[in-house]
Amino acid sequence: MYEYELTLAARRIVEDMLHLKKSETFVITADTESDDKVVDAVAGAAYAVGAKPLVIKIPAPGGVGKAADPSIPVEALSAVLCRADAWVEFNNQWLLYSTPFEIAVEKNKALRYLCLVGMNRNMMVRTIGKVNQVLLSKLLNRLADMNRQVQRMKVTTPAGTDLAFEMEPSYSVICDDGNASLPGIHMLGGQISIFPKFETINGTLVFDGALSPPCGLLREPVKMQIEKGRIVEIKGGTQAGEFQSWLKAFDDPNMMCLAHCSYGLNPGAKLTGNILEDERVWGCIEWGIGYVSALDAPPGIDAKSHTDGICLNASVWLDDVQIFDKGGIIQAELKKLADELSCG
Repeated sequence: MYEYELTLAARRIVEDMLHLKKSETFVITADTESDDKVVDAVAGAAYAVGAKPLVIKIPAPGGVGKAADPSIPVEALSAVLCRADAWVEFNNQWLLYSTPFEIAVEKNKALRYLCLVGMNRNMMVRTIGKVNQVLLSKLLNRLADMNRQVQRMKVTTPAGTDLAFEMEPSYSVICDDGNASLPGIHMLGGQISIFPKFETINGTLVFDGALSPPCGLLREPVKMQIEKGRIVEIKGGTQAGEFQSWLKAFDDPNMMCLAHCSYGLNPGAKLTGNILEDERVWGCIEWGIGYVSALDAPPGIDAKSHTDGICLNASVWLDDVQIFDKGGIIQAELKKLADELSCG
């Protein structure tokens, strides 16, 4: 499936996103739930440009982030990542925010990390191979600049989300536009992540797209009451109960903290149950819960794990100016760029 298209997408990862150079050490991590065709295509593309690919495949851990630590060779993996020039993660049970990830980011300041967790052939072709990365970058960077200039933000959705909060100028605004050429942490293109002043987040948060872990695609909304950046109540059906039990099982109060807010804006993304893609569905707002890196929002939130939930068809206000309406861009400058992207 997609044999020819996958080759093009793999080249874009290697050449256009990571900008791999001859003789660079390129680590690819995967687990037993990963798509081997994706791994092989990217390793082959790296070898073709003269880089030195090293594929590390492990048994799929029982959890993600630090919850994966007990199942993985922490010391050995950390040592390898500390000597790599670039690292792409295809693990389905992701190592992002795990101990090896933290060690590598702290000690290897030259590392270019690209998070493509759970990537499969279909998703890679739709969200990378068929997307005009130049036009997408223009849109995302302009919206990111707008978010760096505002003091307040409000988000609502038809499902019932109604949150208002203040921005913290010292925190990061991360623009994941697909460019992973510089040292640091990079994600699949099509997302902007912000880190609000956590204690100012109040209102109702409703996930109606996906919630992973532990639920995946949602059959029914999961409704939460938020006070001062923390979940104080969870309501809903069976999946809401599953989510509440999952959070409480960590016995960690920081797992109730909202961690970040992200725009989804990849024109090829679909709601599939794979959180990497789900959180880039056009017009959604994604909220992370749990761990936050001190690099993004010092001093960070030291939680045992992390989860992400999707609010579909978001309306967004920046300093009382509405820019999104039910998932569509309505601000004139951004809409012009979005219209150009859809034709590109």
